[in-house]
Amino acid sequence: MKIGFTYDLRQDYLDLGFSELETAEFDRESTIAAIENTLNELGYETERIGNIWSLTEKLAQGRRWDLVFNIAEGMRGIGREAQVPALLDAYDIPYTFSDPLVLSLTLHKGMTKRVLKNLGLPTPDFAEIQNEKDIEKVDLPYPLFAKPIAEGTGKGIDATSKIKNQNELKTVCMTLLEAFKQPVLVETYLPGREFTVGIVGTGEKSRSVGVMEVILLKGAEENAYSFVNKEKCEELVEYRLVDDPLAQKSIEVSLAAWRGLGCRDAGRIDVRTDAMGIPNIIELNPLAGIHPEHSDLPIICNLQGIPYRDLMSWIMESALERMKQPIEKLSAALG
Repeated sequence: MKIGFTYDLRQDYLDLGFSELETAEFDRESTIAAIENTLNELGYETERIGNIWSLTEKLAQGRRWDLVFNIAEGMRGIGREAQVPALLDAYDIPYTFSDPLVLSLTLHKGMTKRVLKNLGLPTPDFAEIQNEKDIEKVDLPYPLFAKPIAEGTGKGIDATSKIKNQNELKTVCMTLLEAFKQPVLVETYLPGREFTVGIVGTGEKSRSVGVMEVILLKGAEENAYSFVNKEKCEELVEYRLVDDPLAQKSIEVSLAAWRGLGCRDAGRIDVRTDAMGIPNIIELNPLAGIHPEHSDLPIICNLQGIPYRDLMSWIMESALERMKQPIEKLSAALG
């Protein structure tokens, strides 16, 4: 089977003049090599495609693949993670991970929270800040927490993200509006434990591969799993595998969210407990990082003793299952 491989290589964008912060979500060569080598070990023939510009060029040349392993994050817009899957859909080429609707929805944290609330799942109350006037309309109890509405990897989150009063709210929101050129999500601060739930599979076949607690060490930025804490996780963060009642409840709400939003193949969901000890969903990651040692989902698997090869095999099995479904439906229709 011929597997194409789409991704955004960080060095490519650095060479074009983009900054370290702008490229924080993109992958290094070590990640690309690890994925490709593992797919080869599993018996798949791979072809590196690269980013959406390279994909567009190859499609125009007539190149096709049986399936594309897609981890491309995209550079511009709320729908940036959806761009490669949408293009592949247009050419009727199957791919791994979630579809354009899910990837656009989950990148926009405000829209995601609206859907979670509609599903009856716990997530902090929130407000969206489009401009300075919106700051005055925020009617939520302090402390609050602010972050860009459509960023990942902890971008825009630091020790000032926890907000204690109106003056801090204005300062932080105006700083984020200027820095990221997008709305700011303000939500009720959750003071409890923070978990990351690893998930593999699609629909009713989805399952958790484990839960790890994120514990900030001495010297870490306070109050949040911030950009700096993630970048220097080896020295600032402890990842602890947990299986207590709160972890089990986190799995329950995470799987409900994963299935309710239609996420596919593998990813992770971040959860934090409120003042009452109730796990609240703070972020869905249907296109999670999968570096074998440094990304949260593989870290969970490593803590559980699950080989990286198994994780990759499960992702491929889930994606290949979708390729069988149209054939099975056609066979059934033909009798």
